[in-house]
Amino acid sequence: MSTMDHTTSAGHTEYYQKRDVFQAEILRKSLHLLIALVPLLASVNLPVTVGLLASGSIVYTLSEVLRVYGLRLTAISRLTMLASRQRSERRVEFGPVTLAVGAMLALMLYPAPAASIAIYALAFGDGFAGLIGRNFGRVRIPFTGGKTFIGSLACFIAVYFIALSITGNVQYAFFIALGATILEAAPVGDMDNVLLPVGTGFIATLFLTL
Repeated sequence: MSTMDHTTSAGHTEYYQKRDVFQAEILRKSLHLLIALVPLLASVNLPVTVGLLASGSIVYTLSEVLRVYGLRLTAISRLTMLASRQRSERRVEFGPVTLAVGAMLALMLYPAPAASIAIYALAFGDGFAGLIGRNFGRVRIPFTGGKTFIGSLACFIAVYFIALSITGNVQYAFFIALGATILEAAPVGDMDNVLLPVGTGFIATLFLTL
């Protein structure tokens, strides 16, 4: 193979790798955004919604354990591998579990308006931060494990307008969004799916009870 052919082949490989990473992130965040349906479902029946989140987490975890041991019995395993950043056959992906746990804790700990803000912050704030930051972020924030300024800005804007639409108060929305952005930037891996809604719900509750 000539040097030119080798360079072209390497370029094609890099292109497809980047494309796969981008498509995986789109799929991950699409699944992530589905958590935004939880406040609506909870307004209809809170116990059933919590039960669905809990049972879904159990089914997913069992499917993941089976996948790790080489038994791909459900479409969940296929989706997990497509959306996985690590592409690891031997690693359980806990992101969807922490996502469900974060939503459940928000529902159980906080009244409806604060819980809704917390879950929407998880769905849209964290979702947009990851999608935009990973694909367009260039300047990274120190001590955050790779989070970017543009990703954090996307989180702030999303949560600000969410909080504003629910509270109707510009100052409340600003501080709730600021708190959510700081929480989202914490270098805690998939546990940000728990930290973000629980922390944001707490901040929203403080302002909504003033």
